[in-house]
Amino acid sequence: MTPTHSRNVKNVLEDLSAQPDTGLDDGEVRRRQKEHGRNRLKEVETASPWRILADQFKSLVIAILAGAAIVSFAMSEIVQMLAILAAILLNAVIGFFTEWKAVRSMEALRSLGTVQTRVRRGGQSATVDAETLVPGDIVLLEAGDVVTADLRLIESNGLTCDEAALTGESVPVSKTSDAVDKDAPLAERCSMAFKGTAVTDGSGTGVVVEIGMNTELGSIAQMTTEAEQETSPLEKRLDRLGRNLVVLTLLVAAVVAFLGVLGGRDIVPMLETAVALAVAAVPEGLPIVATVALARGMWQMAQRNALVERLAAVETLGSTSVIFADKTGTLTQNRMRVARLVLPSEDKDISWEDDDRPEAPPELACRLLEVAALCNNAELDKDTEGGGADAGPEDEDAGERPAGTGDPMEIALLHAAAAVDIRRDKLLEEQPEEREVSFDAETKMMATFHKAASGFRVAVKGAPEAVLEISTHIVTREGETETLADRGRDEWAERVEALAGQGYRVLAFAERQVDSPDTDPYGDLTLLGLVGLADPPRSDVAQAIEQCQRAGIAVIMVTGDQPVTAAAIARDVGLADDPRAIVGNDLPQTDGDQDEDKQGNLLEYQVFARVSPEQKLGLIRHWQDSGAVVAMTGDGVNDAPALKKADVGIAMGQRGTDVAREAADIVLKDDAFPTIIVAIEQGRTIFENIRRFIVYLLSGNLGEVLAVGLCAAIGAPLPLLPLQILFINLVLDVFPALALGVGGSPADIMDRPPREAKEPILTRRHWIATGLWGALIAASVMTVFFVALWQDMGQDAAVTIGFLAFALARLWHVFNMRDAGTGVIRNSVVQNRWVWYAIALSAVLVAAAAWLPGLTTVLGVVPLDLLGWMLVLGGSLVPLVVGQTVLSLVPRAQP
Repeated sequence: MTPTHSRNVKNVLEDLSAQPDTGLDDGEVRRRQKEHGRNRLKEVETASPWRILADQFKSLVIAILAGAAIVSFAMSEIVQMLAILAAILLNAVIGFFTEWKAVRSMEALRSLGTVQTRVRRGGQSATVDAETLVPGDIVLLEAGDVVTADLRLIESNGLTCDEAALTGESVPVSKTSDAVDKDAPLAERCSMAFKGTAVTDGSGTGVVVEIGMNTELGSIAQMTTEAEQETSPLEKRLDRLGRNLVVLTLLVAAVVAFLGVLGGRDIVPMLETAVALAVAAVPEGLPIVATVALARGMWQMAQRNALVERLAAVETLGSTSVIFADKTGTLTQNRMRVARLVLPSEDKDISWEDDDRPEAPPELACRLLEVAALCNNAELDKDTEGGGADAGPEDEDAGERPAGTGDPMEIALLHAAAAVDIRRDKLLEEQPEEREVSFDAETKMMATFHKAASGFRVAVKGAPEAVLEISTHIVTREGETETLADRGRDEWAERVEALAGQGYRVLAFAERQVDSPDTDPYGDLTLLGLVGLADPPRSDVAQAIEQCQRAGIAVIMVTGDQPVTAAAIARDVGLADDPRAIVGNDLPQTDGDQDEDKQGNLLEYQVFARVSPEQKLGLIRHWQDSGAVVAMTGDGVNDAPALKKADVGIAMGQRGTDVAREAADIVLKDDAFPTIIVAIEQGRTIFENIRRFIVYLLSGNLGEVLAVGLCAAIGAPLPLLPLQILFINLVLDVFPALALGVGGSPADIMDRPPREAKEPILTRRHWIATGLWGALIAASVMTVFFVALWQDMGQDAAVTIGFLAFALARLWHVFNMRDAGTGVIRNSVVQNRWVWYAIALSAVLVAAAAWLPGLTTVLGVVPLDLLGWMLVLGGSLVPLVVGQTVLSLVPRAQP
């Protein structure tokens, strides 16, 4: 059978029963969906429940506990062996359910970011879920889209696609609707657009010929057996920390046992001591709590409109020190509307506000708006055509596109034209479009050719400086044309500057008559005038930028607008009282070969205007080289390289292209700048919470190791038995640690400067604190233990006192995890309701260990008299009292 890429378009459409002008109707779409299924690849197989369960037994923690169980069995300590095995099973069960829930949560988060595609169905353009595409669907493509099925191209207007992901070809491929040789290799099938590739330029139309696993991308996916899962730096650090602790403790246990045997002590008690030390040091709860903290934090970020695509971004967010922010839709409302018209024959600008819009606009205004409607790829919804220039959502800061499909700026132009009864569909009936020259970042213009009574009418729109440069004539009040002199260009440049200085985005419009649609559109143009489009700043951006500045985060605007426009918006949102702006053409080279003084001066600017994709990369690299951690926002296909280069790439979920979203680490579902601040705050909070519970777990474990090790070294009875240590570490400690891991943000979390990017989880300050807390707990409990022995209360009672004192001391120790210098009552730990739930549950478990028949026997707990309970309470409260006193006296530490 002749391959699709070499067949005539007409034959392909006939075989698929597809109509390029109307597309499929809803009934036919449903029928074909039943026949062909969903348009999706076979997803990489997620870990099965059995695999997740098996993975719980592969950690070094489990290996150490298993070794302890074997030693217990060898010593005929059957109850102890069974308890250790139960601990292994409990650890595995908790880890299993935690990881399984995290997997399911991430699947749910992924479903929030489904890819959309623009199609023609039932004679109308619509945006649909890409998974609903069927063979025969007519798909509309434009720059920034990701192709969502294999398409046979029907029309191509300068269409180019990046097929590197499919063919390895790094240069974008030009596309055509003409058939190619049937033996052409995949990289040369220019009549096709393939699923998973990115449209880098131009526009086009194609008919779906293959979906899902039948696409070229699906064939490659079929050959892929498994995908390697990314491990974040945070996960690697936690794993390395756990391994180092275990290795260190095993060495300590071996040395203590060896010295005891050399000292003449029996080998069996020494092996029991080694088991106790090993069990005491293993941070059983660390992987569980870390997984819960990360999963819950990411889910909370998604609930607040920040969808985390890569786990590593959570850690990096907390150290972000610079945000390169796009203007439109991020700092502004993305509610573009026409606000000013500047015509050659008018003495002043024409206001296009709701109350001031002229009932009978000048004829030249209508001529300009005709060109604006013709040179346009957007479409208005049927029920809003003629609704006025500001038709769209009425909610302030809604950030949604007006009622239409396409670029918000082009939709605004269509609304303005429709307000004076100029509708694009009617214009195209009278002046059919013959050719489109898509917007190009180099020319900064777009053009369309339309059939006219004689020849062709060329409609052009673009950046004012670009259109003015190639315009040779200007229209007069009578509709005639006259030569545009250099002096006239200078006057128009001043008008552009004035509009831009008021914060308007300015476009210039021009036209010409030609004999052939193959003529170069950008020459001998007649200037029709300017349009000023307003996109007011979001009302919540100023406060968010103020938060950034308090948090030591620099916000820098990077935009394609003119510098005066960008500076006006920057001033309005509080970026700076007198923002310094620089144009891309004035930027020094950022390849490291330029004068270092010039490079350093870049750090003084708050606005970078008219920058190219290459310059964005250079700016990010320059800030990174200066030691900054850079977050970059973007929405267009040209932003994708910068999003990848930045430490944290942030794409817009509503107006962002598929290419930008796939390149980003985080996707904002509401396109709002304040959501970035929420994400940074959450990232900082997650990292701080992880630090808290690690210090909490390690300091408690260190106290156990010190107590058991010192008693073993001096030949005294052990204050804790292996089963008691397991009960404390695995049953009691996990709940307070979990509570710390899911705590809310401290009140001043955004008043602190960003932490250094390479700062370890535990700094020297944290290690010192961990050692002092561990020593304090060990000293307090050992004191009451030896007092009990000195009072001849018996070894069993002394061990019971040591166990219960340790259990309660570690329970109260959670309150010592507050920041130094904060109030005893008003701090993030006391105000964390989960801490109180954890303490209540753990207190019940301690009571069960002290009085529940059966459990007391297994744990070796005996009844205590009044003196015994006084020693328990005294030994457990001393670390809390000393800790709270020290924390109140020590000044707050800076990160």
